Amino acid sequence: MPRRLVLLGSDEIALPAFAAARALPDTEVVAVYSQPDRPAGRGQEVRPNPVAAWARAEGLNLLQPEKLDAADAAHLVSLQADLGVVMAYGQLLKDDFLAATRLGFVNFHGSLLPALRGATPVEGALALGLAETGVSMQQVVRKLDAGPIHAAAKTATRAGEGRAALRARLGVIAGELAAQALPPVLSGASVAVPQDETKVTYARRLARTDAPLDFRQPAVVLRQRILAVEGWPGSTFEHRAAVIKVGAASAEDATPSATPGTIVAADRAGVKVACGSGVLVLTQLQRPGGKMLPAAEFLAGYPLAVGEVLASAEMPAFVADRPFPRVPKA
Repeated sequence: MPRRLVLLGSDEIALPAFAAARALPDTEVVAVYSQPDRPAGRGQEVRPNPVAAWARAEGLNLLQPEKLDAADAAHLVSLQADLGVVMAYGQLLKDDFLAATRLGFVNFHGSLLPALRGATPVEGALALGLAETGVSMQQVVRKLDAGPIHAAAKTATRAGEGRAALRARLGVIAGELAAQALPPVLSGASVAVPQDETKVTYARRLARTDAPLDFRQPAVVLRQRILAVEGWPGSTFEHRAAVIKVGAASAEDATPSATPGTIVAADRAGVKVACGSGVLVLTQLQRPGGKMLPAAEFLAGYPLAVGEVLASAEMPAFVADRPFPRVPKA
């Protein structure tokens, strides 16, 4: 008799793991839970998220509750599922839902737990400049990302790799891990190992207030910050009441005597800004209403003068050794 799986996810990063789970021999996906279709893009057209679109294209039983409740738990019981597989779903699972499958739920998380529990493990790893990260497959418990670990896969981070590229790689790794680690869970052979609570860190949700740069920080910290928040909210600085977006940057070890935020060079090589230590070289920039451009093209239409001092803004930390206070989603 086929093992019966339910899949819970909403983000594209989950698709390789879900495809691998579905491809397991003697296994049937009886439902896919995903977030409801929502307005997206400039036109705010209502669209399915990537997992919901995949489930529809594959003819799978798609369920999109706004918020899981007791009725959803009762329905899951009726599906007689053996295991739930979760990645980037977007809702916390309550006890009645967790108890509704024979083997509970496993979650694929984009870090090497117990490091970087929470909503943004990829961004946290980039912001910290970690040399290594990975994917963990954990048994789901009510406490955030705190369940015991069934399996994990490591990968080295790559120089200059940003959020989108690392997320894509971790998605592929999750798919490989799913193919290897789900069968022992389904057979009851996997023994999950408790996490070391003394090594826990947390990565919070991003907000629009994470965009402004603080040039008082080291240039290497700012380089990693820019990689971590690429796309949304992006990285910005103010210049004469305009908000300029930074698309790419590098860091130099130079030790300028200028005040942090001072533009020390602006040419085809980039806009060089003195930092708390080192120099940040801005190589792609975008002005309001414009396109992201290489520095040379940007400067041709929007001059930045050597000697000008760009304002710094506080940069709230992404990662801490204790949970962040709950804030509304941005």
